[in-house]
Amino acid sequence: MKKKLAIIGCGYLSQTIAMAIKDGTLSGYELVAVLGRNPSRTKQFADYFNCKACTDINALLALKPEFVAEAASAESIIDYSEIILAGGANLIVLSTAAFADADLYKRAIKVASQNNSKIYIAGGATGGFNLLRTAAFMSPTPIDVTITSKKSPGFIARTPFYQDGLMNITGPTRVFTGTAKEIIDIFPYVFNVIHATALASAGAEATKFNIDAEPNFSGDDYRIEVTGDKVALDLTIKSGDYAIAAWSVVSILNNAASPVVFM
Repeated sequence: MKKKLAIIGCGYLSQTIAMAIKDGTLSGYELVAVLGRNPSRTKQFADYFNCKACTDINALLALKPEFVAEAASAESIIDYSEIILAGGANLIVLSTAAFADADLYKRAIKVASQNNSKIYIAGGATGGFNLLRTAAFMSPTPIDVTITSKKSPGFIARTPFYQDGLMNITGPTRVFTGTAKEIIDIFPYVFNVIHATALASAGAEATKFNIDAEPNFSGDDYRIEVTGDKVALDLTIKSGDYAIAAWSVVSILNNAASPVVFM
């Protein structure tokens, strides 16, 4: 019996996840619905992937999906997470920065525990959460975590961290240093992977975060450095295409349906 999956969002990431079902990569799943804010685009997506187009969360949940994958926005998690979990579906989250709202996060956990559902935090462009959790459990004292992200000057120009002359730099230039909590407070809903990594490791207030502008850079590059008692990690994750976020959802779904789980 195939597991039922519904997707929130009709963009590139959602299409990548849906295609993994269509081409047989996720052979243990049936895509039953997609929820989108644009009716025309949602119908186009649904027609191509042979599922139901929904513009209402209750219509989606009426199809009894076992998993709902969010690949849309933090607003979707704010609006729908508790409803989805209360309906008994498991929720896969890419827009983890929504859970920077500690009250929402606590409520979602409570609803999930009351309804035998689970919240899966997708790795997105970082990942390695199993190793981060292992290090946190292994060390008798709190682990020290530093994340460094490389971004192009063009990306930085669209953020509060732009500096005069940045478009003319010839080498790496640090434009931000602080904590995961500070980056979410300053620039909410953009650095989802930073909040997700912090949740998996030292927590948002204790996780250090740096942004380096680098000329002629494209894609994503994250370095996660962890030190603790008798444990040290140095992880670098590079990707030239932000579809890596969608593939992290595919990995979660594959693990949930497979008799062998790679953690």
